[in-house]
Amino acid sequence: MALINKDRIEKLKSKASDLLNRTIDQHVTLAVTGLSRSGKTAFITSLTNQLINEGNNSQLSFFTPVHQGQFIAAKRIPQKNIHITRFDYDNSMAAFVNQPPSWPEPTHGISELRIAIRYKPKDSFLKYATDMATLTIDITDYPGEWLLDLPMLNQTFEEWSQQTVDLLLTSPRAELSRDFIEKVRTIDPFQVVDESLMAKLAQEYTELLHRFRNDLGLSVIQPGRFILPGELAGAPILEFIPFANFSELDANEYQNASDDTFIGMLRSRYVEYKERVVRKFYQQHFLKFDRQIVLADCLSPLNKGPESFADLKQAISMILESYSYGQSSLFSRLFSPKIDKLLFAATKADHVTQDQHGNMVSLLNELIYQSKHQLNYDAIKMKTLAIASVKATASGKSLHQGQQVPVIQGRRTSDDKTITVFPGSVPKKLPNADYWKESHFNFINFEPQQSISAHECLPHIRMDQVLQFLLGDKMK
Repeated sequence: MALINKDRIEKLKSKASDLLNRTIDQHVTLAVTGLSRSGKTAFITSLTNQLINEGNNSQLSFFTPVHQGQFIAAKRIPQKNIHITRFDYDNSMAAFVNQPPSWPEPTHGISELRIAIRYKPKDSFLKYATDMATLTIDITDYPGEWLLDLPMLNQTFEEWSQQTVDLLLTSPRAELSRDFIEKVRTIDPFQVVDESLMAKLAQEYTELLHRFRNDLGLSVIQPGRFILPGELAGAPILEFIPFANFSELDANEYQNASDDTFIGMLRSRYVEYKERVVRKFYQQHFLKFDRQIVLADCLSPLNKGPESFADLKQAISMILESYSYGQSSLFSRLFSPKIDKLLFAATKADHVTQDQHGNMVSLLNELIYQSKHQLNYDAIKMKTLAIASVKATASGKSLHQGQQVPVIQGRRTSDDKTITVFPGSVPKKLPNADYWKESHFNFINFEPQQSISAHECLPHIRMDQVLQFLLGDKMK
């Protein structure tokens, strides 16, 4: 009888633990995004690596569960959404294990990874129900370019076209866009549409977007799916362009244009893109996130010049418009999660000297708080950090003109040579005209420093602080 009672007590305890796990903050949906080359793949790989290899050369002293001995173990487990691509952690780690190591291939669409962390509850109600709790983390990786499409939900085709054409006609885009805009202006908007012409124009516009991103280092790319189509590659829903002559159209004639006219098809495909692509992403994924990290590479735009940096500022402003903020109550956690913590991370902190990390944070803060009026800061916890998901350089000092100056040393991407350099100073505030005239910032891309075994922790800068901010409150 005593044995039966003991078994029943254990089962009841297990059920109570499961119920508490579902209701008392034992699940996190973490969204990871960033514009191209901000380091999303390296970040997710490092975050996963730090957790599942904790204790093996790990450096997580600012992550309270590790510091206080509550952390037990973590492992990858099968994801819930089996229709979504699995984040390829193993191949990403293989790039760092190789000799010489290299950066993993970037992801080009949405992917997921699920991690279970076991820990000893210390301060939460869980300590009364179990000696060991489990926190489940669903990590969703998606391109920041897709996030830039969310403002389109509030725009008509006419509004979006006018905004986009204005952007195309402004430096630095104007020189590259001029021929394309002139070609569009020669088309009769009410002629019966030629789908092959539509496809050709959409391809030209897509090539322009690629040049804006790759050649000019620009961040505002719309529609984002044109350059990162994912499963929609080749679909007619991605074959539309902004129309350039709205000021010359009769409003009634435009409203009554049928879908088989040039302007009618542009409008209908834009609407379909908004509803079937942008809104679908918003409803299926974005609304479900309750923690978000946005990775921002502020260094490359500093290298490119004032126009590239101004475009980054505009992109961040567009991103901030798109969030659904609010503190999570018990009800909202169970049925309608809201983002209650937002971390902005200035990546590639290892590509400048350590004394410049504070400036990186200050600069990113300036970029974020320019849009302060758009957000309710009382309803969300925000933080900015300068991080390196995977540290690629070594820090030191060198003698220059009789003085010790901070330097970094690493394997330069362009020629694979090991160099020692002082890249220059990062401005604390948004750069003014004098900065661009006087500054000689020399941002250099580096390869990973040294290969490691698959079961070692990757070297990093402040990934423990990232974990503490995003997960620490869930593991008390």
